[in-house]
This record gives sequence, C-alpha cells and structure tokens, in this order.
Amino acid sequence: MGQFVSAIASILYMIVWPIAYHIIKKHDEVVERTQKLIDEQKLTLQRCNSINDELRVKRLRDKVSECLHIKDLLISDDSKEESAFPELTPKQEAIINNALDSRQPASEVLATKFNINITRQDILTLAGLNWLNDEVINFYMNLIIERGKMNKWPKVYAMNTFFYPKVMSGGQSSVRRWTRKVDIFSYDIIAIPIHLGMHWCMSLIDFRKRRITYYDSMGSSNAKCLKALLSYLEDEHLDKKKTEYDVSDWRLTNARDIPQQMNGSDCGMFACTFAEVLTRDAEINFSQEHMPYLRRKMVFEILEGRLLIS
Repeated sequence: MGQFVSAIASILYMIVWPIAYHIIKKHDEVVERTQKLIDEQKLTLQRCNSINDELRVKRLRDKVSECLHIKDLLISDDSKEESAFPELTPKQEAIINNALDSRQPASEVLATKFNINITRQDILTLAGLNWLNDEVINFYMNLIIERGKMNKWPKVYAMNTFFYPKVMSGGQSSVRRWTRKVDIFSYDIIAIPIHLGMHWCMSLIDFRKRRITYYDSMGSSNAKCLKALLSYLEDEHLDKKKTEYDVSDWRLTNARDIPQQMNGSDCGMFACTFAEVLTRDAEINFSQEHMPYLRRKMVFEILEGRLLIS
C-alpha cells in the first residue's frame, strides 16, 4: 500500500511540477515587465517635469524681460521723469540723512513755518515704513498752498487733516469759522486730506472742471465723502455769499487706474503725492517703487520750506 501511494505521489509530482514551474516563470516575467513599465513611466514623468520646468523658466524670463522693457520705455521719457522727480543732490542727501538721524534729540525743532513746528520725531515719520502724522501732512499741504500763489500754477487751497472728520460729524456749520478769512470759491483747486482712522486718502475739489474726485491708494470708493463735500460747498456758499450755489452740473468721481500701495504704511505718502502732482496739473506717473525717494524728497522740502517743483 505504501508503495502504491508513493507511486501516485511521484506521478502527480511529474504532472504538477512542470505546470507550477511554468506558472511561476510566467509570474516572474509579468513582474519583470510590470517593473520595466513602471521604470519607463517614472523616466517619462521625470522628462516631462524637466520640460515643464524649462518652459516655466522660459515663460518667467520672457515675462521679466517684457516688464523690464516696459520699464525702460517709461524711464526713457526723460522730460516727464525729470519734471516729476528732480534728482536729489549729494548736499541735499546729506541734509536729509542728518534730519533722519534717530540718535539725535527727537524733540529738536527742524522746521518752523505756517505756525507749525516740525520736530525730528515728526520727520522720522517719513523714514522707512512709518505712518505720516498730522503735523507732517498739514505742513506739506501748506507748502502746496504756497506754491499755488505763483502765477504759473493753479491757485490752490488745502484744508488741514482735521477738516474732514469735523465735516462728516457736524457739517459745514462745525467748520464755518475755519474759512472766515478765506474765499474758497476764488481758488482753482481745494485739496482735502481724508483720514479714515487707519488710512489716508485725498480728495480734490476742482472748480474749473466742476468736479470732486476721491483718490484712494487702496482702490476703495467713498460716495459718502463726495456727497458730504458737495453739500459743504452748497452750505459754505450760502453762508459766505448769501446765495445758493448751483451744483447741478458737478460730477462726483472715484479715481480709477491710479497707483496702488503695496503695503500698509504708505497711504499718507500716496495721499500727499496725489495732491502735489495734481495741483500742478501734472499726470500721475509715480508708483509704489518711488515711495522711498518721495519720502526723502518730502523730508528735504519740509526742511527747506518749499516744494522742489515750484
């Protein structure tokens, strides 16, 4: 019986083993082909990624080249650039550096004009990414008024930084005494700094164009401000001239396509620069990249008590 079982086992082994061997061999071949396909796919993917990387780099280089070309075209307009941004001389730069030296007394008065004292602490608001304070902005608005007294420029008046919140809260009656010696209707342009708590904007009343425009370096609109200023004109005229002021053809606009700030601290600079440029009827051709220069220019203008473009 044992011999019979052994014989049967031998016969089964002879039959099954070749089949099993064949199956195992086929499995190994399938595994080998599968691994080869995986390796080929990995290599193809690496090549595709490499090509994509090269294409992205090329597109980036093309974009940078295009931007640099556009910038070169803009800078090449020497007459416009020179008119808008006079170069600071080494002597002027030295004066600016001394004023911005934080090691010196912060309380030192560096400029006195328009009944405003500007200390080093005030000047330092123009350094780096600091926020401009009321003293600096009010002083600068007065420099714009001074320039407007020259015959070659539009006649300009500017309100101080406290005017807008007073008008918004109490109307013309709350500021009626502020213009008791000023006929605002005799001017070409009125500049009004707009303080929104943590943000500065600028509004210009242009009597020549019969238009009030709101300039926000963060792109927001302010219909409430525009309507309040138009209402102020009506009430001011009735109060000072004793006649109604026809505003039926006046336009209220929020400026579009103007430079936008790229940080949270240059709003005051944008507001002042909008006023400086537009009150001489110039085109707006500055941007965020000009702010470090414009800050230093403003330091010198305040110290000298005059605008460089005058």
